[in-house]
Amino acid sequence: MVDLIAATGNSVVRLAAGDGWSVKTLLEDGGAQCVAVDPREPARVYAGSGGRGVWRSSDGGDHWEDAGLAADDVFSIAVSPADGAVYAGCEPSMLFCSTDGGASWEERSALREIPSAPNWSFPPRPWTSHVRWIAPSPHDAFRLLVGIELGGVMLSDDGGSTWKDHRPGAQPDCHALAWHPEAEGRAYEAAGGGAAWSSDAGETWRGADEGRDRHYTWALAVDPDEPERWFVSASPGPMQAHGSRSAEAHLYRWEGEGPWERLKVGLPDPLDSMPYALAFAGDSLVAGLADGRIYRSDDRGDSWEAVGIKGDPPEQIVALAQLAGPSS
Repeated sequence: MVDLIAATGNSVVRLAAGDGWSVKTLLEDGGAQCVAVDPREPARVYAGSGGRGVWRSSDGGDHWEDAGLAADDVFSIAVSPADGAVYAGCEPSMLFCSTDGGASWEERSALREIPSAPNWSFPPRPWTSHVRWIAPSPHDAFRLLVGIELGGVMLSDDGGSTWKDHRPGAQPDCHALAWHPEAEGRAYEAAGGGAAWSSDAGETWRGADEGRDRHYTWALAVDPDEPERWFVSASPGPMQAHGSRSAEAHLYRWEGEGPWERLKVGLPDPLDSMPYALAFAGDSLVAGLADGRIYRSDDRGDSWEAVGIKGDPPEQIVALAQLAGPSS
C-alpha cells in the first residue's frame, strides 16, 4: 500500500501506511482545504488553503513555498494527468491555471461569464459561491470539468478558455467529480441532491440514486480497475453531515447498473462522523472522516477496518490524495 497525503482543514499531513499508520505534519497552520499530487512528477505536491492561497512542494511535502496565487480562498486544486497543468478553484468562483508548476498563474475568466453565473449561490453564504471541485480529463489535456457549489457542473473542451453551462442531468450542488483513469469518457459526480455519471465525457449525465436512503452525497472514489464500480459517502442532509450531532452517514458502492449497496461490515452503522474523503491507495480504499478517524478496505468495500494511528491522529480529514511509491 502506498502513502497518502491529507488536508485537515488546517495542516497538510502524510499518512504512512503500515501495521500502525504514522502521521507526519508537512505544512502547519496553512488552512489546508485541498491537496493534489502531480501524477507525472509525484514529488510535486500542491495544497489549497482558506485564506493563504496555494502552497507547492517539489520534494513530496517536506518543504513548501507560497505559489503566489492572486486569490486567498482556495477550495479545490487539481493537476492534469494529461499535461501537468495545475488548476486552482476559489471563492468567489474563479478558476486559475498554471502551466509551469505553480510558478505563475492565469485566470480562466470565461468561467465567470457563463450565463448561469449570476445565479450561483452557496446557501451558508448566499452572496457568494465557489469552485468546489476541478476534474481535468486524464485522456484529453483540453477537457475539464468544474463543479460549482452551488451552481452545477461546467464543461470546457479548450482548457478553460470557453465553457458549456451546467450539463444536462448533472446535479447542481456539486461536491466531487472524477474521471475513470482508463475508460475514456466515463465521469462521476457526488452532490447535495444525489449522484450522477456520464458516459460521453461529461456532455450529458444520468442520475444514480436507486438503493440509497440518503441523498446528500459528498466523497467520491472510482475503482481504477473497474469503471462500473464507484463509491460515495452520504448523509440525510447538510445539517447532519456538517453539524455537531451524528452525521447518520453511510458508505455505498455502485456496481454495473446499480442499485447502490450500503457497505456495513466493519463500519459503525451509521457513521456518526461524515466521511469527507475517499481515495484509493494502491489496492486499498481509504475513507477519511470529519473527526480524523480512518477506515480501510482491502476488498473493494466488502469489509472495513479502523486504521490504528501511531501518535496523535489528524484533527479531521477533509481531502486525500495518493502519494507515489512505497511507504517510507
